[in-house]
Amino acid sequence: MLKIIIPTAFLIPSALLLNSNILFPTMLVYSMLLALSSLLLFNHPMLLKTSNTTMYFNIDMTSAPLIILSCWLLPLMILASQNHLKTEPLNRKRTFLMILTTLQTTLIMTFAASEFILFYILFETTLIPTLIIITRWGNQAERLNAGLYFLFYTLASSLPLLITLLYFNNKFLHTSMELLFMTQPELLPTDSSPLLWLACLLAFLVKLPLYGLHLWLPKAHVEAPIAGSMVLAAILLKLGGYGLIRISPMLNPHPPNLMFPIMVLALWGILMTSSICLRQTDLKALIAYSSVSHMGLVTAAIIAQTPWGLTGAMTLMIAHGLTSSALFALANTNYERTHTRTLLLVRGLQLIFPLMSTWWLLTNLTNMAMPPTINLLGELFIISTLFNWSSPTIVITGIGTLITATYSLYMFLMTQRGSISTQFRLLPPTHTREHLTLVLHLLPLGLLIMKPALISGLFT
Repeated sequence: MLKIIIPTAFLIPSALLLNSNILFPTMLVYSMLLALSSLLLFNHPMLLKTSNTTMYFNIDMTSAPLIILSCWLLPLMILASQNHLKTEPLNRKRTFLMILTTLQTTLIMTFAASEFILFYILFETTLIPTLIIITRWGNQAERLNAGLYFLFYTLASSLPLLITLLYFNNKFLHTSMELLFMTQPELLPTDSSPLLWLACLLAFLVKLPLYGLHLWLPKAHVEAPIAGSMVLAAILLKLGGYGLIRISPMLNPHPPNLMFPIMVLALWGILMTSSICLRQTDLKALIAYSSVSHMGLVTAAIIAQTPWGLTGAMTLMIAHGLTSSALFALANTNYERTHTRTLLLVRGLQLIFPLMSTWWLLTNLTNMAMPPTINLLGELFIISTLFNWSSPTIVITGIGTLITATYSLYMFLMTQRGSISTQFRLLPPTHTREHLTLVLHLLPLGLLIMKPALISGLFT
């Protein structure tokens, strides 16, 4: 475990010490080597065996795919941010890279933490660099408002979790994930178990986010710079799913009077946020709401607590992480040239950027879970789980899938087809850097079709 954490931590001073001429190339190459070396975590010899174990950190088949995704995303964020930082002074470039690498280090440690109190501390630590990225490098004045929404939604929902973890620590004298899992029958007192159950889950439901607790997400996405949007969509939302996967098995049996409202909100959220996507005029807001829709499926699957549901949730989290990050990167390439995110203004870009239009098509097909993508595999697992839990859910998930396909095609047709406006006739060409960013998003999605068991968590 330390073989990944320590080299990643070395990136933080490197951002301050490297010569300005080699700052971006060196950081990019070093982070890419780290990402490639993290792929060794896939080489896992035995089902559910924990490896790289230290006193406070270990890796199993649930955390390994998310740690690899965190490592994989850093070079992509550095690649995508180069044009955004072009006019910034050198000191601000160094600060930006230092914050990105700090965020990646804390994310890796969060996913690897084996103690709940340590997990909570690191979970909250990820707020600070993300907040700085949104409020300092965002594009518009509303970024401060978005940062406040992001901070207070997450902090307010996390306090009940802290109180519950302190209660567990006081009762059992430890908060080890493995030991608490083994002692789960006497974990919760019967008189207050619904309240404790909700306190444990609320922080993660806000982070995912669950429909109704999601208002911070579109604001944060729209105001964040490209690196902020990518890390929010790809990894920070998955922190909520990962926390639910870790803590839910310890809280069985789930109290029905609280479980049903959460399931209903998650399923209703799939329909509502998908419908909101159909009437969005802002491209980044559309992609942000599509994330809420997909995470509704993940929430319902994890709360159902079946092996198929957890497998589907893990698969869809990784697939959605790469897909939504690619969509934000594509939206950024449009914004850097046209300086607007309004769908009605930017049309017919296929005529000017035919290769970029290919990436748009592939990413949108992946977003709508076209066979044989791993997005489809994850959704099939989840839909089967929910149908087994309650057969009428097939209607909601079916309609949700249809609306997802509709808004994905709507997004592609609005940006790529039609006649281009006269004001956008002379746009600068796309760069190899941008195409490389998108290839590095889509290549893992394509390769994982060959062996999706690597990211499934192996719950089945």
